[in-house]
Amino acid sequence: MSRASLLRSVLAAAVVIGLGDAHAASWPQFGHDAAHSGFNTAETALGAANLAQLASVYPGGATLASSVDSAPVYQPGVATANGVKNLLFLLSKSGRLMAIDAADGSEVWHQSTSGPQPTTASPAIDPNLQYVYSYGVDGKVHKYAIGSGSEVTSGGWPQTITLKTSVEKGASGLTIAGSGDAPHLIVVTDGYIGDGGDYQGHLVSIDLASGTQHVFNVMCSDKTIHFVLNGTPGTDDCAGRQSGIWGRGGATWSAATNRVYIATGNGTFNANTGGFDWGDSVLALAVDGTGAGNGMPLDSYTPSNFQSLQNGDTDLGSVSMAILPVPAGSTVAHLGMQAGKDGKLRLIDLDDMSGQGGPAHVGGEIQLIDVPQGGNGFPGDRMREQPAVWVDPADHSTWVFAGNGSGLSGLQLGLDGSNHPALTVRWNRAGSSNASTSPVVANGVLYHAGPCADGGICVTAHDPHSGDVLWSSPHIGNVHWQSPIVVDGAIYVTDNSAKLWKFALPAGDVIFRNGFDGAVL
Repeated sequence: MSRASLLRSVLAAAVVIGLGDAHAASWPQFGHDAAHSGFNTAETALGAANLAQLASVYPGGATLASSVDSAPVYQPGVATANGVKNLLFLLSKSGRLMAIDAADGSEVWHQSTSGPQPTTASPAIDPNLQYVYSYGVDGKVHKYAIGSGSEVTSGGWPQTITLKTSVEKGASGLTIAGSGDAPHLIVVTDGYIGDGGDYQGHLVSIDLASGTQHVFNVMCSDKTIHFVLNGTPGTDDCAGRQSGIWGRGGATWSAATNRVYIATGNGTFNANTGGFDWGDSVLALAVDGTGAGNGMPLDSYTPSNFQSLQNGDTDLGSVSMAILPVPAGSTVAHLGMQAGKDGKLRLIDLDDMSGQGGPAHVGGEIQLIDVPQGGNGFPGDRMREQPAVWVDPADHSTWVFAGNGSGLSGLQLGLDGSNHPALTVRWNRAGSSNASTSPVVANGVLYHAGPCADGGICVTAHDPHSGDVLWSSPHIGNVHWQSPIVVDGAIYVTDNSAKLWKFALPAGDVIFRNGFDGAVL
């Protein structure tokens, strides 16, 4: 058989097996996984060797029906009324969930909700690939058939997330956490810009099998109900106000500890003196949203300077917790990193978050260092982008990539002289010209959106070991909370101009899996 005939046969086989291989090529929630690592371990098509061949697939960007200020999710091989398609799901600020054909950027279906305030949440795809979940500006999370958009309105759906839609919203990515037969959908809430009104951040965990939900309030945590607007404290509302959960990833799940972690910003902290308010803290909960009972989480971390963070509006919880695999020989088995608006990175022992054997204590971080590139020019607003966590396949070391308005940096996790985990800065690209959205990693390349070398905004690819620029896209529009995803051999990102961008290899470059990597037609 000639090489051309062989390649044609392989291509035909690839078409047949494509749907069976599709599960490995999805991007089902913000940051790719429930840890929101931003690390796509399944990507093999796009890498440093062929970045130069990337081209814009939607010239000038595909125009969306409504502006999106969040990251998309992606599922290939979805059966729709018009055939099998690879679909992107994007939630607009106005509450319009759009299923977009990744081939040409056209809308396949949409569903809309209405409410008084916008959202910057990202949707999530059900583990069984039958449904997509999306926060609605009506204060509910909705469940839609993935291929048609038909809404499920039984079994408790749509599920109430907040009764205070005028002052409280879902601002972050939805998280699907848990393993085996008991996955949970986890949604967190925050207030609106300006920190005004009677809002209390809380977590809602929904059992996807039964539709039951649990609420954990970070103000008045002894109450496990949805508070009503301007109600009566102690009965249907809380006197404590304005502590929200707004990190881009929302709740973070660690498979190793089987716990969910939420980080709060603003609000009173008084749990160390017998209260139930958890401002500027990281809380550990069970996947079902329950704690240790009596208003206590399973564990907690609160920095010793919590009052100055509250006074200065320098939220500890401006970023979701990052989960860091530890080196061999570490004295700590399970490690988290919390970044905040104070421009600090904190390493936390997830088995004893304060080092004092339980929740409601103060201090106890393993390491406290500055974000290498510094603040982003806004006083007290120095870290809002979700870091990416990458395990280098060459030596299995853990890396953290921190991006913000002042640049991008790479830190490597190692051990100090006492075998405690410690981050070391390996490179730092400081300066507003290197400003970064939440970065992501795929197949040994680091990606983010931010300023181009020649002005404007681009998607840029870096060598994760050095920070050297490997590739930069044509200009896109300005970005805010939008960040790219890299999946199935392509880069996708939205901008403030209601445009969706795709950068991929030319149509003639087919990179096969299953032993035929690198073949080009």
